Amino acid sequence: MDKLIATTVFESLASGVRLDIYRLLVKAGPQGLVAGEIGSALDVPPTNLSFHLKALAHAQLVSVVQEGRFQRYRANLALMQQLIVYLTAECCAGHPEQCAEICLEPVCS
Repeated sequence: MDKLIATTVFESLASGVRLDIYRLLVKAGPQGLVAGEIGSALDVPPTNLSFHLKALAHAQLVSVVQEGRFQRYRANLALMQQLIVYLTAECCAGHPEQCAEICLEPVCS
């Protein structure tokens, strides 16, 4: 991961609504949720939701698949794991085993 991708991810998640959407999709797991389910769960109007989902998709934080007349969204967990690796790559001067006591599970395992 490079700095540009990392900053794009952070910029996208800087919105409280988008952060809530991403966390909801992480909780939903691999089956994801259709847009209507996301809107209902978070009480976000459809036009506002569409705007935020488009921003998350642009940042590659979510994937979307058309299912008939619905769109199913899934969190891109691989990207988030790559971001965590990018952020912690230089932990303890490149010796992450020295940081074990300050890391929280499961992030540093």
